[in-house]
Amino acid sequence: MFSDYNISRLIRVVGYVIVSITFVFLVNNYLNYWVDWPGVKKLLANYGLFGFEKLKNPISGSLFTYSLFQLFFYIISIFLVIFFVSKTPNQTLDKDSEILSSLSAYIIRSAFWAVFTIGLIDLIISFLATEKLLAVIFNEQIHLNLIIPSFRIQFIHLPLIFISMILGYFTRTSGFIWLAILVLFAEFSIVITRFIFSYEQAFMGDLVRFWYGALFLFASSHALIHEGHVRVDVLYANFSDKLRAWSNTIGSFFLGIPLCLTIIFLGMSNKASIINSPLLSFEITQQGTSGLYVKYLMAAFLAIFALSMLTQFTSYFMKNSFKILNNS
Repeated sequence: MFSDYNISRLIRVVGYVIVSITFVFLVNNYLNYWVDWPGVKKLLANYGLFGFEKLKNPISGSLFTYSLFQLFFYIISIFLVIFFVSKTPNQTLDKDSEILSSLSAYIIRSAFWAVFTIGLIDLIISFLATEKLLAVIFNEQIHLNLIIPSFRIQFIHLPLIFISMILGYFTRTSGFIWLAILVLFAEFSIVITRFIFSYEQAFMGDLVRFWYGALFLFASSHALIHEGHVRVDVLYANFSDKLRAWSNTIGSFFLGIPLCLTIIFLGMSNKASIINSPLLSFEITQQGTSGLYVKYLMAAFLAIFALSMLTQFTSYFMKNSFKILNNS
């Protein structure tokens, strides 16, 4: 029989491995489709392992080395988790839960600042482009550059995302209330400009959908840890604390975590997948220059939602496991 101490260490390893492998998958996904590294799948297919059809043209040279590096990333992440757990033998599952919850909160804070700044700056650029003011304020070359999706995304959006990651680290509020207010303000401005000034452009509706989508998906992990999600049940409310902990532990591990992993791994499985395809093509709305250039980011919302929820479900799993072990 395993002691509570050994069970606790096993849970710590399993929880951290799930999160670390997911982050490595996202890094490898970038290397596969943006940097053209071969990936672990091709390495396995090179030898026909695990059911992969053997490649007709085996990879070799630098590509083979890159694929080995990508496999090594997974292996080293597991060893780092085991090393961390072995070096912190007295750390409780409750403390681990707080660490993962803080990581989830950081992801969401950074995402909030990204959608806020990108939405606002893109709105200004699209307004100036629609009203043909870009060439007047700047020059024709800047005007032409800013209406090209790849240029605006690479030189406007990506720097803003980087700045948002810094802001997310130094701020401590998630920004959900502010984002809700911004959605209301954006919708209110549409009503005012349409019915009073008879003015409406596609970028105004795009901004509402952009911010509302972010609010709906990004607040999910925050609501999870604070028991904010609606429970449609006739049993849970009458459970004892220990039975609730068992319910949350089993639900997180067998339902919540697998769902998030499915969204990430299937949504980013290849170039044509539902998340990768819009990101790789820098997909924008059909309205062109009169709309916001953020449709590709709305596909990324799914990845951010799944990643933050995965981290929070793992945190929830550890927290409730701690309650079970302490009450056993």
